[in-house]
Amino acid sequence: MIEIKAHQLRGSSLARKPSNGSGATMFRDADPERFAWLAAFRTYLGASAALNLAWEALQLPLYAIWQTGNARELAFAVAHCTLGDVLIALSTLSLGLVIAGHGEWPRRQQLLVAIVAIILGVAYTVYSEHLNVAIRQSWAYADRMPVIRGFGWQIGVSPILQWMVVPTLALWIIARRQRRGQPTPPQ
Repeated sequence: MIEIKAHQLRGSSLARKPSNGSGATMFRDADPERFAWLAAFRTYLGASAALNLAWEALQLPLYAIWQTGNARELAFAVAHCTLGDVLIALSTLSLGLVIAGHGEWPRRQQLLVAIVAIILGVAYTVYSEHLNVAIRQSWAYADRMPVIRGFGWQIGVSPILQWMVVPTLALWIIARRQRRGQPTPPQ
């Protein structure tokens, strides 16, 4: 806890006397709604990590590594891609908040932030898949991967759906918790 002199908080709802009888005034967050955005952001990242981990594991047979890699290489691919997904989720939600957010997010403008974050996630995925499959050849699709062709590009359907479904589910979890009046997450 941060100790603050009583005269600095006089009249503030943040001041309280500690129960240890020391007489010092201690800072506390008297308004949990003040940091609702942070709790929602944490929920989003946690849900995104779990959902992306599951998605990466389930879509692995759609990539060539499924046939060519050993168990260690497959596990590394899932872990590596999931960490990348968490960074993309962090970046796209942050940019969504900067572009379309409101000081009272997620209570206000959650849909607009979601739309921006999803568009950014899909756009980055299209770019990244093209770069890593066609140009760098860092990975390859298996024959069973459905692809979208256009403008000389060939992009896997599964990663595009991933960046439509996972952020939608993560933001739905936040909205559901808000409707129930639950904190997002326990702090």
